[in-house]
Amino acid sequence: MLSKNTLGVPRHFLDLHRLSSADLRRIIDHTIASKKNPHPDHKPLLGKTLAMIFEKPSTRTRISFEVGMKQLGGETVVLRGEEMQLHRDETLSDTAKILSRYVDCVMMRTSDEQYLQELADSADIPIINGLTDQSHPCQIVADIVTYEESRGNIKGKTVAWSGDANNVCASWIHAAVLLGFKMNIATPKEFAPSLQVMRWLEEVKGRESITLFSDAHAAVKGADLVVTDTWVSMGNLDVARRKTLLAPFQVTESLMQSALPTALFMHCLPAHRGEEVTSEVADGKQSVIWDEAENRLHAQKSILQWCLRAGL
Repeated sequence: MLSKNTLGVPRHFLDLHRLSSADLRRIIDHTIASKKNPHPDHKPLLGKTLAMIFEKPSTRTRISFEVGMKQLGGETVVLRGEEMQLHRDETLSDTAKILSRYVDCVMMRTSDEQYLQELADSADIPIINGLTDQSHPCQIVADIVTYEESRGNIKGKTVAWSGDANNVCASWIHAAVLLGFKMNIATPKEFAPSLQVMRWLEEVKGRESITLFSDAHAAVKGADLVVTDTWVSMGNLDVARRKTLLAPFQVTESLMQSALPTALFMHCLPAHRGEEVTSEVADGKQSVIWDEAENRLHAQKSILQWCLRAGL
């Protein structure tokens, strides 16, 4: 018996650094172009089904993938981790083989990136990283689309990150190397980029793409884009300590004044106003957080089409 996949080797979307620069650029450019016609007569994913597995809560990821798949003519199946036999000792390998017979693509939102990789290793269909504790590649595609539709190509620009160098920051670092822009990262040493990310930078000789700062104003000086994220992610336990150490890295109007006058502000949401960013910045004229959130929908559609070789 044959599996559902008839496309050959699956195009997994597990993280940006596993893509070629050309493929990442193709996905971004397709997103910008296709956003102008969000309801095409042609339905490239008609007859296709996406399974979405959530082991972490989700708002933007679930809605954008579900709506995007349906706009492209496909269907979705939503599964929670505890509802599956995975939580009754069925192996990841067996689960991947079963899913490969039922659906055309899987998006998973989980904690451990290795868990996602193990699923992909045994699957005959594309696996998409909807978020792990180590990375968030779908978010960064939407973010770069948001920047480029307003300010043009991001190559050669400077992106300043202020706060916890978390999973979102890690994917920004991957994108910086692939697309040729600089990352200034302001963070306490306790929340610096992971050893895994730093080793990858050494392996690809991309260390010159990022500069680490202990002072947020120094990192943001002359930046084209300022980005932050929540200080307390799902699963963090040391809440009070994190808030104390990260307080000097809050994005304020004063900090934004250190960036270029044309600089944009981004946050992947949900935002905790008064912690990592003030309301004045989040709601200010340089903020594009709502465009950024909308672009998750358009980015997911391009990612799905790339994975399923449907016009991309």
